[in-house]
Amino acid sequence: MINILDKGTIDKIAAGEVVERPASIVKELLENSIDAGSSSITVEIKNGGIDLIRITDNGCGIDSKEVKTAFLRHATSKIVSDKDLISIKSLGFRGEALSSIAAVSRCEIITKTRDELTGVRYYMEGGVEVEFEEIGAPDGTSIIIRDIFYNTPARRKFLKTSSTEGAHISELVEKMAMSNTDIAFKFISNNQVKLQTNGNGNLKDIIYQLYGKEISKALCAVDYEKDGVKIKGVIARPEVTRSSRSLENIFVNGRYIKDNIISKAIEDGFGDRLMQHQYPFCALSFYLEGVDVNVHPRKMEVRFSDGNHIYNCTKEAVEEIFKLQSSIREVPVGKAVANEKKVFTNTPEPFENRRRDIESQKPKDTSSDEIQWTIPKESNYNPENDYALLKDDISRDTSDESKYYKGSNALYSLNNNISSLVADEKTPATDSEQKFLDNSNAVNNIDTEETLVGQKNKASQLSFFDTEAKKYIKVIGQVFDTYWIVQLENEMYIIDQHAAHEKVMYERLLKESRDNKISAQMINPPIIVTLTDLEQDVLNKHMDEFKAAGFDIEEFGGKEYKINSIPNIFPSIPKAELFNEMLADSTNYDIISQSELILAKTASMACKAAIKGNMRISLVEANDLFDELLSLDNPYNCPHGRPTIIKMSKQEIEKKFKRIV
Repeated sequence: MINILDKGTIDKIAAGEVVERPASIVKELLENSIDAGSSSITVEIKNGGIDLIRITDNGCGIDSKEVKTAFLRHATSKIVSDKDLISIKSLGFRGEALSSIAAVSRCEIITKTRDELTGVRYYMEGGVEVEFEEIGAPDGTSIIIRDIFYNTPARRKFLKTSSTEGAHISELVEKMAMSNTDIAFKFISNNQVKLQTNGNGNLKDIIYQLYGKEISKALCAVDYEKDGVKIKGVIARPEVTRSSRSLENIFVNGRYIKDNIISKAIEDGFGDRLMQHQYPFCALSFYLEGVDVNVHPRKMEVRFSDGNHIYNCTKEAVEEIFKLQSSIREVPVGKAVANEKKVFTNTPEPFENRRRDIESQKPKDTSSDEIQWTIPKESNYNPENDYALLKDDISRDTSDESKYYKGSNALYSLNNNISSLVADEKTPATDSEQKFLDNSNAVNNIDTEETLVGQKNKASQLSFFDTEAKKYIKVIGQVFDTYWIVQLENEMYIIDQHAAHEKVMYERLLKESRDNKISAQMINPPIIVTLTDLEQDVLNKHMDEFKAAGFDIEEFGGKEYKINSIPNIFPSIPKAELFNEMLADSTNYDIISQSELILAKTASMACKAAIKGNMRISLVEANDLFDELLSLDNPYNCPHGRPTIIKMSKQEIEKKFKRIV
C-alpha cells in the first residue's frame, strides 16, 4: 500500500539532508544573516551547539507579516523562478533551511525591520507554532535554536561529543570570517569569546588571529583577473604546508566550497616547490559567472561551466606569485629574546678572563664536539682567481701555512677539531690587534682599499641569484660529503648537492623533451590495450596531447587500441605503465598538458640519475653545479619539493652564540 506522508514526517526527512549536525544549522543561519546585509554578526553556542545556538545580526530583518511564511518549506526571498538559478548572487536560495531547522528543534526568532516600530517574536517546537507576539527589539534578527534533534532521538545519538561539534562550528565561523572580511564576527562558546573580528576588510589580520605568526608572516597577496575570472586573497610560501588540504580555504562568489579542480590547480601552480603529499595554505576568493551551486542541499559543492578555464587561471595566478619572489628558505633560530639588543663592542667576551687558562689545557673528551672541515685539495684551486675575492678576505699566514688563514676580522684555525683549536697557543685577534695588522700594509694598499670598499657596498646590495653576485660568493667548504657552505656578504647559504643536481638534471630532461617535442620510440610488436567507455572518451578527447607526448595510438577494433610508439625518454619504465598512468591522470582531472605525468616521470628519472648524499665531489664539479643551478628560473626546490638551498644570516648566527642578547 502506498502512503502519503504527513507534513511533520516530510519535514523531518527533509531536515536529514539540510541539518546534519549543529554546524549545519549555524551555516544556514549565518548565510541568511550575510544575505540580509549585516555588518555585525554574533554566534553563541552552548554544549557544542547541541543545547543552544543563537545567531544575532544587524541586517535588514524580516517584515512582521512574512515571518510565518519564512518558515514554510521552499519559501525564499532570494529567487523567483528557475531562471534565477544560473545567476544566484546570494548564499541561500533553496528555501529549505528554516523549515528543516524548526522541524527538529525548539526554534525562536526575534526580528525587526528598520521601517517598523516594533519587532515580533515567533516560537515553535518541532515545526509547530507555539507563540507569536509583538516585542521591542533592535533592527535585525536573532534566532535561538534549542535542543537540536530533541524529537528525533535516533538522530541525536549520532552526534559527536560537545567538543567535537563545537570545533566544527568554530571552523565554520572562521571560514565565514575569512570570506567576509567587511563583517564583524563574534563567536562565543560556553560564555567564552573564541573569535572576534572588527570587519575592517583586512584578511591578513584575521589570518593572524586564526593561524598565528608562522602562517601570517609567510603570506603573499593574490590579485588576478583574466577572461571573466577574478581571484583575490592570500597564499602562503611553500615552507608552510600540511599533510592534508585542511588549510586550503576556497571561496566562490562568497561561498566556502571544496573543489578538486581548484585545489589541484593551486597545488600544480606551486609545481616542484611543494613536497610530495604536502598541501599549501591559502585563502582565495573567486568571482565569476557560470557557476552552478544547486548541486547539493549543503551547498558545499559547485559545478563550473568551463572547469579547464578555471584550472588554467588558478594555476597561472599562483605561478605568477612565485615568479616574483625568492624562495630560499631561512633557517629558524628558535625563540628570540623579546627585546634584542646589540652587545656593546667594549663588553668583554664570555670567559675572556679564563681564556689563557683554558688554552693551556687539553679537553679530556672532545669526541662529541668534533667539527669536520672539507678543504679543497686541488693544486690549481685559487679562490681569489675563481671568485675574484677581496684581497684581504683570505690570505695565508706563511709562518704556519697548514694551520692559519688571516681574514679581515680574525685569525681562523683550520685544524680538524675543537681540541686542537682550543689548545693552540695562538688566539683570535682582537679588533685593535686586527687594526694594527691591517694598517701595517696601509701605505701600499690605499688605492686597493678604496676599490674594495666600493665592491663591498655593491656586493651587499646583490641577491644571491644575481649574475654579478657570483664574483663575491665564497665557497667555504663541504660538510658530511653532502652539503656545501657558501658565503655572500653577511649571509651563509647551505646547498644540498643531491637536491641541486636532481633539479639541474630535471630541467635538462624537461628542456630536451620540450625542444624535441619528445621523440618517439617505436614498439615491435605494438602494445594492445583494452579501455572502458570512459577511458575511450578521454583518450579521444586528448588524442592530440598524447601524440605530442610521443605516443602513436590507433583504434584496433571494439574497445581495443594499439600503441605503436611511446616517449623514448623513459627507457626504464614499463611500456604500458606510462600510458595507463597518463590516461588515469587525465581521466581523474579531465586536464592534461603534454602531460603532467611526463613531468612526474622526468622528476623520478632525475632523482635516480643525480649524485647522492655522502658522495664526495670536487670543488670544480661543485662550481659547475652551482653555476647551472643558479641559471635556472626556479633553483629553489628539487622536483619533489625539497629545498635545494637554505640560508642563515650573520645576525641569526650571532643570536645562536649569544652575541646578540
